[in-house]
Order: sequence, then C-alpha cells, then structure tokens
Amino acid sequence: MRQELGYKEKSGQFTKFGQWYADRVQDTQYRDAPWCDMFLAWAADKAGITTYVGEFAWTPSHAAWFIQQGAWTREPEPGALVFYDWGGGKNYKGIDHVGVVERVEGKKIHTIEANVDRVWLKRKTRETDKVVGYGIPRMVKGNVEKLAEIRSAERPFVSAPRAEGPPASPLDFLGTPPALLAFMVLMTVVLSLRVSRRRGTHRRFPWRRPTRAGAKPPVKPQAKPPAKQQAKQQAKQQAKRQPQSKLHQEGQPARTRVPAGSGHVATRHSTPARRKPYEPT
Repeated sequence: MRQELGYKEKSGQFTKFGQWYADRVQDTQYRDAPWCDMFLAWAADKAGITTYVGEFAWTPSHAAWFIQQGAWTREPEPGALVFYDWGGGKNYKGIDHVGVVERVEGKKIHTIEANVDRVWLKRKTRETDKVVGYGIPRMVKGNVEKLAEIRSAERPFVSAPRAEGPPASPLDFLGTPPALLAFMVLMTVVLSLRVSRRRGTHRRFPWRRPTRAGAKPPVKPQAKPPAKQQAKQQAKQQAKRQPQSKLHQEGQPARTRVPAGSGHVATRHSTPARRKPYEPT
C-alpha cells in the first residue's frame, strides 16, 4: 500500500485500481469511477486479506458490511478503515469517502487515502469531526475464526439404534391416522345415503294456522239443501224468468196500454203485439 503513495489518476479519471475492479466485476464503468474504496479492495487483495477487509466500490455499502459483521466502532485504531461524511452526518448512508488509519495522535488521525485532492493517493492528517465510524478488519477476522471453530466442533446428529420388537401385525394399521380418516369418510358416506333414501317418505301432520288475538273465527260453509228442495227452488227461478211472449203463444190475449187523456177507450183485439227486438222468440 505504501509503495503506491504519490499515484495520480490519468486523464479521463482513469486509474489502474478502477481497471482492476472493472475486470474483477466485469463492468467497465468502474474504470473511471471514484476510486478511494477500489484502492482499498486492490490493496486487500494483494495482501490476501479480502475476507476481513471486504471488496467494495460504494462506501455506504462497505460501511454497512462492517456493521453486519459486528465490526463497527466509534474509536479509531491503526489498521481500521475510516469512513467520512463531509456534511458532518453520523449515518452510514451519508458516507462520502474512506481511507485507512495509519496511526492515532490524540484527537487526530493519520491516514492513507486515495482519490484525495481530486487526483492523488497520499497521506492525510484529519480531525475526527467528519468521521462517521470505523470498520475494524481484526474484529471481522476474530468473528470468522470463532465461527470456524464453532463449526469444527459440531458433530452430525446420530440417532440411537431402534430396539427390535416383535413383528408388526396387519391389524396395527387400524390405529394409524390414515385408517381413522378412512373410517370417518366411510361413515359420512353411509349416513348421507340413508338420509337421501328417507327423503319424501315422512308423514305430514295437520297444521292449524294460528289466529291472532281478537280475530274472528273462520266461518264454516253452510250445508247444501236436500235434492228435492233444491229442485223446487230451481223450478221457481225458471218460472220467474219465463218471458211474456210464451204466454202469448199459448193463446192468452195481450194487453195494450192507452195513454191517459187521449179519450180513446182501450179495446181488446186478437192481433198479436209486435215483438220487441230484445225479447226472445
């Protein structure tokens, strides 16, 4: 890392660190991108400690990775990655820049940073008021080693051998859940068939409609008169309906009306009266 001090980016913001990262992730846009974090990824790869440092080009994502690893702190130490927010914020989402701490003197930190003063890789001495936090690679290493130790101590679970008992009987199946379920389904089908057969054969009992309070009882229909009495009543009704023209046909004389005051005396004559249009023949 120290051998690269004084490196300057080329025209068009091209750097060898950006080229290395672009080849690494198969994306050419990183060749001329801001390269402060890509330089740290390149240096970690050369030192063989990428597992503990991480490999990122976007500084907020790099800080989030340290937080997830449980290796994030507010106290500086040599070898820690320092993350800055030039606006003075303390949230990792607002991080703008990253470097590596070389040594700590009081409230000041001495760092090695890339892409500073626009184009340089150089040493810087900074106050900590713009620092958001520090990612500690040694803590990541400790967590990884602890996890590896835990995994190496794990043993696969070996089930105890089953004791051999008497041979199973076919009747043992009756007590199993599938057998009980089949029995319940069979009983449901049988009961449904019995209910369907009984439909339409039930007796209907007489039902009286309830009457309201204070309502009059229903009127019973009157009994029909005897046949003889009914015949007499029909004969009387027919006699009343018999027209006067039939009486004329039987030979009875017809009466004529004379208006009063005419001085004419009504006489009987044998000429039949004219039949009115509405009288039946």
